[in-house]
Order: sequence, then structure tokens, then C-alpha cells
Amino acid sequence: MATINPMNRKLLLTGPIYRARRSRLIAKSIDIGLVTLGAVFYYPMGLILGVIYLCVADSLYDGQSIGKRFMGFGVVSLIDGSPCSAWQSFIRNLPFTLPLGFLVFPFWGWFIAGVFALPLAAMEVYFLFRGDTAHRLGDIMADTTVIANDGTRLDLRKSKGSWFDTPPVPLQ
Repeated sequence: MATINPMNRKLLLTGPIYRARRSRLIAKSIDIGLVTLGAVFYYPMGLILGVIYLCVADSLYDGQSIGKRFMGFGVVSLIDGSPCSAWQSFIRNLPFTLPLGFLVFPFWGWFIAGVFALPLAAMEVYFLFRGDTAHRLGDIMADTTVIANDGTRLDLRKSKGSWFDTPPVPLQ
């Protein structure tokens, strides 16, 4: 008599989890691409405005930057489940805004930005793809998480009590 091996559920989820992580990377690339366009065509003012945008990007549109809005994600606070605040957006985007801020200063600023940007970007991608929770460095620093933009987000935003006491949303 043959035995049937139980299904490996973790292996079953690896494909969708990998695609979600890749989509988050694409969303951040869209935001940084917008900053790059502004910096290339309107240097230095475009770069300064781009860095300011990145500082508050995740607090716009109820926790969605332009890239996250395009890809269907949103940022919520792990403290109370509310959309990302401007301060949390500033903290969670420091690994990107810190090196970009140095680019305003010619030559030495570019060198310092390169020295900081490469290791910080590598750490961001490492935490995103190698961690079990898919939290990048900025999420860990700001105590936030990225969730899919679906009906459950409305319940998270409107909840005044504990974040874990929200009733399930019926499927439509």
C-alpha cells in the first residue's frame, strides 16, 4: 500500500510571496524613478523636491505612494493599524532619502551618496527577500508593514479598538 505524503504548505506559498515581494520592489522603483526624472531634468531643485516627496510619499493617499497606488499596496502602522503617518513615512524612507540628499552637492556629495546608497539598497533588498516577514529595513525602523489594497484595509482604518479585534470582511 502506498503512502501519500502530506502537502508542503510553505512550498505552496513561495510563488505568491515571491511575486508580492517583487511587486513591492517595482513599486519602490516607480517612486525612485519619478525622483530620478525630476533630478535629471530639473537639477538641483527637482532632486530636492524628489527627496521631499520620498520623505512623505507613504503617507499620501491614505498610506500609498504613487508606486504603491499603481501596484495596489498600502502602508499601515503596526501600532494601531492606521495608514502610515508622515513621521513614519519619513523614518521608513530614510535608507533612500539619506543618500539622495547628498546628491545635491557636486562631486563629494555624489561620492558620499554612492558609498551610502549601495549598502543601504543591498540591505533593503536582503531584508525584503530573505526575511520571513518580508519587512524591509525601513519597515522595521518605522514599525510599519505593507498590505494589499483590498476590503480589509477599510476595516483596519476605521477600527478604533485593538487592531486584532476587527471582524472578518465577507467575500464579495
